Amino acid sequence: MSWRMRTVNPVLPDEMAARDGLAYSLWLPAGGAAPRGGVVILHGAGSCKENHHDFARALVASGLAALAFDQRGHGESEGPMDGRALDDVAAMADLLRERTPEGTPVALRGSSMGGYLAILATRKAGAAAVVAICPASAEGLARGLAAGAFQFDVDRMSLEALLSAHDLHEAVTELSCPLLLVHAEGDEQVPVEHSRELARLMTHPGSRLVTVPGGHHRSVQHDPELNALALRFLDRAFARATG
Repeated sequence: MSWRMRTVNPVLPDEMAARDGLAYSLWLPAGGAAPRGGVVILHGAGSCKENHHDFARALVASGLAALAFDQRGHGESEGPMDGRALDDVAAMADLLRERTPEGTPVALRGSSMGGYLAILATRKAGAAAVVAICPASAEGLARGLAAGAFQFDVDRMSLEALLSAHDLHEAVTELSCPLLLVHAEGDEQVPVEHSRELARLMTHPGSRLVTVPGGHHRSVQHDPELNALALRFLDRAFARATG
């Protein structure tokens, strides 16, 4: 039996740098094509930007721009995670706008803790849409902090103050852009009922909840079919934002 070797050359970021201590990777469509929109990608607690480069590659392959970044206390970013978390999301959205043509709409896509932060940061970041995958709750994050369950550098008092200062349910009610919630019914960390509660509060006509039988907390983050669903959702949102 003979074997053929196949060389795989993955698409790499156009730029890897840091701003104000936040390490990021920036992705732009090939050939200098103008993107139809851009997406800031937020990872979960204890994760890092590289864990979501698969979605960044899917975005650029679809003609969109992407920016993934390490939240403070994670990856290559500086300092502990603290009460600046929402401002950091807005700063990364502004950076993505700087790297794309004027008027390019920007969306947020977050997983777990990143989904929680994406929803809260929507207005501050001027987002045209939000995708939240198995979004965490403030109560769950607070319990994890109190139990020392998270393996990342954190200014606990500052982050707890941020958690207590914002009501996620109220934030969903006040969203002026579409929200896509995706949740695995077998999620062992964040019960699917949390997303169902949030979905009952959604008011934008373009919003929707997708639940997936079985699975676990991380399974839907990298599912190709669900990523394709998110891309279609974002395309519709960007078309509305620029139409």
